[in-house]
Amino acid sequence: MKLLSLKARILLGAVLWTAGLFTIAVVFLHFVFHYQSAHVASHGMFRYAPAMALAAALCMLFGFLLVRRGMSPINQLRNRLTAVHKGAAARVGGGYPAEVQPLVDDLNALLEERERRVARAVAKAGDLAHGLKTPLAVLAHEAQRARAAGHEQLAAEIDQQIDRMRRQIDYHLAHARSAASAESSAARASIAASAEGLVRAIERLHAERDLSIEIDAPASHAFRGQREDLDEMLGNLLDNACKWARSRVRLTSSTEGDRIVIAVDDDGPGIEPSMREAVLRRGVRADEAAQGSGLGLAIVRDLAEIYGGSISLEESPMGGAHARLTLPAQDVG
Repeated sequence: MKLLSLKARILLGAVLWTAGLFTIAVVFLHFVFHYQSAHVASHGMFRYAPAMALAAALCMLFGFLLVRRGMSPINQLRNRLTAVHKGAAARVGGGYPAEVQPLVDDLNALLEERERRVARAVAKAGDLAHGLKTPLAVLAHEAQRARAAGHEQLAAEIDQQIDRMRRQIDYHLAHARSAASAESSAARASIAASAEGLVRAIERLHAERDLSIEIDAPASHAFRGQREDLDEMLGNLLDNACKWARSRVRLTSSTEGDRIVIAVDDDGPGIEPSMREAVLRRGVRADEAAQGSGLGLAIVRDLAEIYGGSISLEESPMGGAHARLTLPAQDVG
């Protein structure tokens, strides 16, 4: 049988509840008006008082259950919206009364349109990056020709500008990709798996320095987002720590409620307190003499904020910098 509409459930529940209260009130008032009579117990109405009280209690109980059931679609809708917001679902599912279903349909249509727009934006960003590859390759070739002709300074300047352009492209692609990833409903990434893969690559890059890179991340700790974005964030933090570390870098993860906290420490010179906020902005480096465009930490910050996370820089117990990255957590299992 088709379920009653939301309006019918609430209305019928209210009627039953009112009928129960009315019956109890009638019995009570009749008892009050006749309580001095010696024949109260034998009065006609009071012969049926227990049955009337039971009927009233049942009416009130059924009325309460109907109203509660009438409100259940609202609670269900709220839970489904929470699942969509947290990325556990892509659409608002379930069956709803006639008064609620049009709203659910409109919400799902809005979610679908949003996904299409994000996909188009990411595709356009990818097309732009692909279109710039050829001009950059031509410039790199010209830098090689200039170097072969003995113009070392000119070649170095061209290489530097090419590197800056590539980093800018990577930055904006990462930003566009992460905006799409934040809409994903099933994105999961293990902290340990990402860190271990990155450390293997970084150890090869810094093989001559004999750095010790430690990882303390339980297998159950996972980021609710795309693996590529986690790699981007951890890769920048680990690369930055390895550049300045004297001998040790350590990555740890812990949980705080529904958040995963990733800490990257090094035993380098650290970052001056006055510079800690500045180096998180695009184009700012802690040491202007160092190579790079100052985008690494800015990329980490932007990606983290898109996912509702954050990054902060502090002094490390190891003596260097302590980067604290907070992201939404997701259980692995």
